[in-house]
Order: sequence, then structure tokens, then C-alpha cells
Amino acid sequence: MKRRPHKIVSVVLLVVLIAGMGMACRIQSLESRNKRWAENTETAGKILTESGKKEAQKQTDGTENDAAAQNAKRVFGDEPAELYARSAVLMDADSGRVLFGKDADAVRPMASTTKIMTCILALEYLREHPDQTVEISEQAASQPKVHLGMQKGEVFYIKDLLYSLMLESHNDSAVAVAEGIGGSVEEFVKEMNAKAAEIGCKDTHFVTPNGLDAEDESGVHSTTAEDLAKIMQYCIMTSGEKEAFLEVTRTKEYQFQDTDRKRTFSCHNHNAFLDMMDGALSGKTGFTAEAGYCYVGSLRRDERTFIVALLACGWPDNKGYKWKDTRRLMEYGLEHYHYREVYRNTVPDKLLVVDAFDPEIPYQTSEKISLRVKNSEKSKKILLREEEEIRMEIKTVKCKKAPVKKGEKAGTVSYYLADEKIAENVVVTEHAVEKRTWEKCMKIVTAKFLCGMLNMSESQMVVFFYISVEYSRIYKRKMMRGKLNIDIRDEV
Repeated sequence: MKRRPHKIVSVVLLVVLIAGMGMACRIQSLESRNKRWAENTETAGKILTESGKKEAQKQTDGTENDAAAQNAKRVFGDEPAELYARSAVLMDADSGRVLFGKDADAVRPMASTTKIMTCILALEYLREHPDQTVEISEQAASQPKVHLGMQKGEVFYIKDLLYSLMLESHNDSAVAVAEGIGGSVEEFVKEMNAKAAEIGCKDTHFVTPNGLDAEDESGVHSTTAEDLAKIMQYCIMTSGEKEAFLEVTRTKEYQFQDTDRKRTFSCHNHNAFLDMMDGALSGKTGFTAEAGYCYVGSLRRDERTFIVALLACGWPDNKGYKWKDTRRLMEYGLEHYHYREVYRNTVPDKLLVVDAFDPEIPYQTSEKISLRVKNSEKSKKILLREEEEIRMEIKTVKCKKAPVKKGEKAGTVSYYLADEKIAENVVVTEHAVEKRTWEKCMKIVTAKFLCGMLNMSESQMVVFFYISVEYSRIYKRKMMRGKLNIDIRDEV
């Protein structure tokens, strides 16, 4: 066998080349993997650093981890951002619609904003008992500051104590009012909770009439920003004593005495918002160690009424945060929300009525009748942004069996803002339709027949008489034969 060294060398070189290429690919793969590891490590370090910063920030000033979570979802892009309050609501007082919310349903203590409920219940009670007085108890006299400084055994008119309650936020006056109306604080608090439920508050629980931090077997004294706005809406828009409520809360200065006229008291309104913006209507401040600074206020301008509710809006020394947030939310509402008409002129499709009877057209067995939208002539307006659109949905019955009454319901016209129904009108029939019956049809046929006879000539009458007599004769003959199926034409 002859050796071929050049072939052996070629094979060896090929093997070495393949191995080298494999090693190069392996090295490149390792370098790529190491680079990714380095990038991931660097990214993880950044994330951990940010997380650490946020956690440190949370421990320092009590804010949440994610700053974005502190603000409402910004649907339009220009909603108020970076509010100081942990919970905030801007509400349209006319409709009760929340125009802006930040943690609007978070349950928090509400401090002396509680007193708007105490005040409105007292005003509704005084409507029937205008000169009701109350003798000060030990419990009332022992309430902590801020207080009027009343003494046990003194007697006051409840209507005077409402100014102490709302202008100076006196805690002892709140207890005295509660005892004078409910007999005890506990009974009055039951009335407060019942009224909250009636208004539509879902997460409000009252324990005290003055808003001091407290807890009972049912929970902590607390509410939500949305519920607090609802209570203010009731006070200024719905209650029969809304005007009296505004009169009390808008009063700048008030003086009164106990019933024995031994002492005189002066009250000054501490609601700075009343002088802050044109149209400022009413409001109530609040503060406790648990609640922080709170505020609920209202503004009316150009026939628009807005309510702002703020909870946990800073702690000392940040007393002015609530005014900044209130102004920011009110200005946002004034700039972006304007009234627009909800109802539209619309004519629904006609309704098909079967088994119908119309004396004018007796041979017609069905009829199409017009429908109308009930109360469509009335006006209903709602505050909307320029970008918001109202969607109209018409639902009507396509077919009905007679009889049909005039004004009978045949459908609805619903108006939606996003997925929320904001209004609805009923669609009704324009006129009535009788039901077709054999008796009514025979009556029309008989009438037509008799009318036709009156218009016959003498010769036509003779022919008609002959045919009738002949028909009667033939019919009798057939009946005698027992034939019930008669064909007149065969006989004739």
C-alpha cells in the first residue's frame, strides 16, 4: 500500500480549522452572554436603587411607593396632578357626578368636616323646634379644645350653638347640640349614620358629632372623599334647610349669650376659602392627629356649582396645603366643565299594530302608528368637558297586538356618558288603536250594505228582491234534502 502523506496533512488541517471555528463561536457566545449579564446587573442595580429611594421617601414623609399612585388616572391629560391631599374629589353639585377623583373611595378619618352633618341635622330639627334649648352636661363641658368653654348647667339656644359649631369648630358645642336633639351622643350618632345611608354614602361611619378621632364596635370614625362631597351636596342642594345651612356657614361674625344672659360669646368664621375665590359658597375645615388637615367646600359661578372634598391634606406645618388643592381643583372645574343639553329631538320609528281595526279602512288588518318621546320638550343639562360626548340609545317595540292605548309605553330613549346612564325618557304611542273583532267587522259590512240598498234604483231593487227570494227557496229545498253544502250557481 502506497502512503499519501499530503492527504493525511489535509485531513488534519481541516479538523484543526473546524475546531478553531467552533472555539471562536463559543468565545463569541460567552462574550455576548457576559455582556447581557452585565447589562441586567446594571439595570437591576438601578431598579433596586430607585426602590430604595422610594422606600426611604415613604419612611420619611409617609407618601406611597409609586408617585403615580398618588394621583388619579389622567384620562384627558390635563387633570390636576401632584395634589397634596391623599384623597380628593371634585364633584358637580347639581348631578352628584364626580368630575375628578384621587383615591376617592379610600376610607380615612375626616376630623371636623364631620360637623356639616351635625349642623344640617340640627337645622332640620329646629324647623319644628326653633327655640329648643339645651342644658350643658358634664360630657359636653369636658370636651377638649377647640371649645367654647361652656360650663356644666348653663343653658343655650341650639340655634346659637350652630354658629359656634360651624364658625369656630367648637367641640363642646357639637356634643351639646347632639345631646339637645338626640338625648345623648349615642342616639344622635345613630341619626347621623341613618342620614348618611339615606344620602347614599357607602363607606361612612360616624362615632362622634364633632369629628374627634374615635372608634366603636362598628369601626373607626371615617368617611371617603366621595362620601364627604355627597354630604356637602345634600347640605347645600337637597335639604329643605339648605338656605339656613348657607346662612350659618357664610356668616362672618356672630355673638350670642346663654339664656340667663350672664356671658357673651363671639364667633369668627375661619373658612378662608370664602374670601379666596369669587363665588365661594360654603365649607368646613378639620384637623386631628389621625386625619391630618381636611376640607370640604363649595363654589357657585355662572350657574355651575362645584364641591371639593380633601382628606389627609398634610400635617403641621402644612396648614395651607388644603387651600392650594381647593383652588387648583375649583379652577380646573371652572376651566374645563360647562353645561350642555342632554336631550335631543328624535322621532322613533313607527309601531306596527296587528289585529287593528280602523272604521275608516275596515279591510286593513294592521296599522302603523307614530311614537313620541315623553318629556322631550323639557331641558336637562349636565356639566361636560369639550371632549366628552353623550350617546343616545333608542329601544322600542317593533310590533304590538291591538288594542293599544294612547300614551302607552312602547320603549325608552337612554342617554349615556361613557358607560353610565345619566338620563332616560319613555317612548309612548301617539294615539289609540282598537282591536279587530267579528262584531265590529259585521257592523261595518251591514252598514255598507244598507247604505248600498238606499242608493239602488227601482229595477235594481226588483232584481235584488228576486235573487233574495230565489236564494231563500233554494236554501230551504236543500235543507229539506239534508244537503248542507250549497252551491247557488248550480241551482241557478
